[in-house]
Amino acid sequence: MKRLLKSFVTISALSSVVVAPIFLSAGQASALPQPTQKGTDANYVGVGVSAGVTNGGQKNDAAVMGGNVTGRVKLGETPLSARGHVLWGDETAAIIPQVSADLGIAKGTNAFVGVGYSFVEDKGKPSPLGNKDGLALTAGVESELGNSFMLYSNATVGIDAYKNSPASALSINGGLGYRFK
Repeated sequence: MKRLLKSFVTISALSSVVVAPIFLSAGQASALPQPTQKGTDANYVGVGVSAGVTNGGQKNDAAVMGGNVTGRVKLGETPLSARGHVLWGDETAAIIPQVSADLGIAKGTNAFVGVGYSFVEDKGKPSPLGNKDGLALTAGVESELGNSFMLYSNATVGIDAYKNSPASALSINGGLGYRFK
């Protein structure tokens, strides 16, 4: 339980670092007319980098740098989205289907938290999110870049994500997405 709490604190701190500049820039523009719609309802698929920043302390537990493919589909008029992430390294990948709750924080920008499950393709081999299957929690931000592109960033915690270790895994991910309807 102590490690789980530590993981939540870590995600919260990382998300604050990512989201704080958005809030600070919003205060500078307060003299301008405020937009009527916050957030984005964009569906997108993107590619980028993925950095595992933890290590389970056993063989094949090393932190892994790699890439990611991420997708989002908005679920109707609800504040929910279906998301999918594939985080890969040199030896294997973690496939993570998720459902997220999205909050519009600025025009064209959402903060989100998600819950899902990480399936490691080749168990025992290191991925950016550990080396075994487990619960995956994500916090992040996404923002429109013009009409066709999205910029996204998130931190994902894999709970009990290492074989022979109770450690949780942490992966920082980001990239550029292409918007579709």
